[in-house]
Amino acid sequence: MKFVYQERMRQLRQERRMTQREIAEILGTSQTMYARYERGANEFPIRHLIALCNYYRISTDYFLCRTDKPNGPYRK
Repeated sequence: MKFVYQERMRQLRQERRMTQREIAEILGTSQTMYARYERGANEFPIRHLIALCNYYRISTDYFLCRTDKPNGPYRK
């Protein structure tokens, strides 16, 4: 299955049964802005990418759909 990162962003949030508002609070932004990131209407800042990858404990490659391995291609 091929993803664009917005789909992966939504999938990660929904798998953890979190709301957009809860994730927005983690990122220090509004729910409206986070919803725009998820839809691809606004560019997703790299600081938020890093924060979400740290929060979800995943690699940036997984978040960006460059691999299907959550911990990246180099971790065991």
